[in-house]
Amino acid sequence: MQMSSSKKNVVPQAREALDRFKMEAAAEVGVNLSNGYNGDLTSKQAGSVGGQMVKKMIESYEKNMK
Repeated sequence: MQMSSSKKNVVPQAREALDRFKMEAAAEVGVNLSNGYNGDLTSKQAGSVGGQMVKKMIESYEKNMK
């Protein structure tokens, strides 16, 4: 099985929603993201944004299970 390396979205609207979600999570942990390139973030900053996103996804999943 060959994996495609393209970043083509199955649902084009998903990219916008994920970008908004990422910006919200970054704001909540005090990381300033800009639209586009954010390669100047430290690993700690990037990790805190990703961690916040996962935390919010788990909370949403648990809320919807009830």
